[in-house]
Amino acid sequence: MGNLTVVKVRKAEKPGLHGDGRGLYLRVKPSGAKSWVLRVQFMGKREDIGLGSADEVTLEEAREKSAHLRKLARQGHDARAERDREKLRPYTFKQAYEAALAEFSKGWAERTKDSFTGAMERHALRPLGARRVQDIGGAELVAALEPIWTDKPQVARKVRQGVLQVLTFAKSRGWRTAVVPVASEIRMGLARQPKSVHHAAMPWRNVPELFAAEWAKEPAPTRLALLFIILTACRQGEARSAQWDHIDLARAEWRRPAELMKTREDHTVMLSPAALAVLDRVRQFYDSEGLVFASIRKRVMLSDAAIPKVLREAGQSETLHGFRSTFRDWAAEARHDIPGDVAERALAHTVGTKVQQAYQRSSLAELQRDLMDSWGAFVAPGVVSGK
Repeated sequence: MGNLTVVKVRKAEKPGLHGDGRGLYLRVKPSGAKSWVLRVQFMGKREDIGLGSADEVTLEEAREKSAHLRKLARQGHDARAERDREKLRPYTFKQAYEAALAEFSKGWAERTKDSFTGAMERHALRPLGARRVQDIGGAELVAALEPIWTDKPQVARKVRQGVLQVLTFAKSRGWRTAVVPVASEIRMGLARQPKSVHHAAMPWRNVPELFAAEWAKEPAPTRLALLFIILTACRQGEARSAQWDHIDLARAEWRRPAELMKTREDHTVMLSPAALAVLDRVRQFYDSEGLVFASIRKRVMLSDAAIPKVLREAGQSETLHGFRSTFRDWAAEARHDIPGDVAERALAHTVGTKVQQAYQRSSLAELQRDLMDSWGAFVAPGVVSGK
């Protein structure tokens, strides 16, 4: 953390340099004008590099700019020349997006990156990609969001946040001088979004019919991923990012590492005989390496639209996430002999305190296996019996 704060920057009146640390200074002129200066060494000499007016560049943005240029200077590059090149270069939104993604994703889990890129590439790059990042304002963002704002409200909000992140990143690098629009400003130019609704879930008694119909069709990675999601009650992203080295076929366990989990904690799913049968079919497409469910042609992760498409083609209006609710309803009604905590743990929901979780881990594991085997036998009786 630097020496300066937003309040100190705003109230700074004494002419001279006010140090933030790591070579970044706020310069206050006798006239009261304030600007940012980065002090670095290049070719054995000190250089002061202007980073813009404090009225246009925030403290956070100045720190980001200085960190970027300071790193270049340490590597022996001319930081001033790089600043000037970046100022003159007419960056497009696509170029700024790619640069921002490269930086942001350093601290992201793979599933976070996939979620961000999927929405942005479909709904932001198409309408905005070729535009100069300097020229994108509220009106342009409203026009890009309008087609999905009411039909796909959650996706639209994610895209809005992503575009604003990219524009802010571009401004911190000096590729944009215009003020970045704020979310409330964008919202005022669009229709009111419908209220959020729960994920549509299939009644649990209808699931075996759906499973049998899909199992009888020609196998495909997307269809088998749907069946696997139903049998394991997992989230779509967890299935799409599953790796074969997460699967222990001998112990019938799917050991999911923390980086794939919403809770950011390791979680083990007990695989029923029916789930193992699905995995056995998957292996006809490629060796048991890398992604469990991948596109046949390119061997890359399935898109977040691929598996829902299978469900729609089957004439179903429910969501993939809704099958988690379906499983929970079934557990409560059909296996009321098993404590509710077991079903919650099977869904990777946090239950109880840390101490309670530690004491219950071993005993609940066998109950989870009993529950998942029972669910598999109910959903896919023909598969379990070998028919």
